[in-house]
Amino acid sequence: MHVVVFITASSPEEAEKIGRALVEKKLAACANVIGNVRSVYWWEGRVEEAGEAMVVVKTRVDKLNELIAEAKNTHSYQVPEIIAVPIIHGLPEYLKWIDDSLGK
Repeated sequence: MHVVVFITASSPEEAEKIGRALVEKKLAACANVIGNVRSVYWWEGRVEEAGEAMVVVKTRVDKLNELIAEAKNTHSYQVPEIIAVPIIHGLPEYLKWIDDSLGK
């Protein structure tokens, strides 16, 4: 099964570092870095706001545990957002490209 993983980061530079590490280690076929994300969230009992960046990663479920470990290891946050959602349908050629990029 293919998944999209969302990872927020403190800056576009950190997001790119995380994305590059995941792609270079063949844990992700692609990592899109989206800068200028504004987040509102609960942290330590109060509402916080912060400027962040986001990495949108395409991968497979069989790579997920290793991807999460690598992202967490590369990340500066104590509790980083790393969440995966299933791709329920997609262009077959694109999904094949993900598989070919990651290897079997």
